[in-house]
Amino acid sequence: MNKKEVLEIKRRFKKEECTFTRMCGCYVDGERNRVVELEETFLNLEDEEFYKYLEIARKVLSGTIGNNLLELEFPIEEESVGGRQQFLTALRQSALQNDDLLERFYDLIIENYEYAGNYLILIFHDAYDVMTKTSDNNKLDESEEVYEYLLCAICPVALSKPGLGYRADENRIGPRIRDWVVCAPESGFIFPAFTDRSADLHSVMTYHKNAKEPHVEFMEGALGCNARRTATEQKMAFESIVKQAFGGDEDASREVFYDIQQSLSDMAEQESSDDEENAPVVLTAENIGELMAESDIPETAAAMIEESYRQEFADEAPALSHLLDTKAVEAAGRIKQEKELVQKVAVLEQQLEDTRMLAGLPETEEDAPTGDIKTYDVILRVKPEKASLIKSQVINGQKCLVIPMEENEHAAINGVNTTV
Repeated sequence: MNKKEVLEIKRRFKKEECTFTRMCGCYVDGERNRVVELEETFLNLEDEEFYKYLEIARKVLSGTIGNNLLELEFPIEEESVGGRQQFLTALRQSALQNDDLLERFYDLIIENYEYAGNYLILIFHDAYDVMTKTSDNNKLDESEEVYEYLLCAICPVALSKPGLGYRADENRIGPRIRDWVVCAPESGFIFPAFTDRSADLHSVMTYHKNAKEPHVEFMEGALGCNARRTATEQKMAFESIVKQAFGGDEDASREVFYDIQQSLSDMAEQESSDDEENAPVVLTAENIGELMAESDIPETAAAMIEESYRQEFADEAPALSHLLDTKAVEAAGRIKQEKELVQKVAVLEQQLEDTRMLAGLPETEEDAPTGDIKTYDVILRVKPEKASLIKSQVINGQKCLVIPMEENEHAAINGVNTTV
């Protein structure tokens, strides 16, 4: 699923567009016990409940593809009888009307979802009449297919925060009663994936609120798919590779990491296009090696980074966008500006010192003469070996200073180069 396809489904989660036929759920306590189950005809819900559940459904399709949203493919064995894909297909075909399948689904989640606390499992059924679109994205009044799908959300249930409130029964301000509140989903999925605006029974789109620590056991145990790393995990792994190449030297590794990020940013700008359908640029170990060869990274460290990268991402090379750290690029830009500023200050200080010497001014207040400060009409600054060659001579009745010059020597008068 690409961004357009995710948004097409997500846009349906509005009061006037929603066609959810049924919603079921199971509340699970911290001991993994089923506390209560619910079954609702979604469109019959009261408005307050309707909008709250709809908001939860929308969250399952939020975030960035490749980071919060990971599309997984079912292994061949899971598409056979008894496999996870076959089970989800049967659950979808039942339109959530089969209690045995629902209980098995709840048990599958409970057994393969690690969470230290209470949570609510929600599953929605929908049938979307996909309208044909022309090449310029205008809809035609005819249907391509009916996309029937399941959307699951796993929401933590936590106690509301303690606080003070008005106690109407006692007509006073007192401690507020704490309730168990359903929070935004932490994990979820939509099956089958909506690829090329059509049902892809071989894939499932999963949702992970915490991209740093997604529920791998959920992807593998509950859905039967090979887990994939989020973009955040890939980025963290890459930064760790760079650090290890410098043996714990934080300053050196940080500087190199920033340089690499700047190079990746430049590469991304070259590859950028307004066409969102273009396949993402994938970075192989060879690409990383070429990138570092163009920089000033020591050869030993560069070779170590390339080899570690090859081993770390042997199963799946990450996309360029997944490794690009915008904060690091911004930090690299700030450091570059600071270095340029330091260099400019050094140049200005040198120019100031040169001016001071040319004007015959003291370097410090202690060096200043006690009497009147002398001023000069002519100030010379020459190399030591030239000083002894300077002579005074009267030319055309005018007293002059004569400085011998070789053909290959240059002179500057008041800071301006001259060929005299």
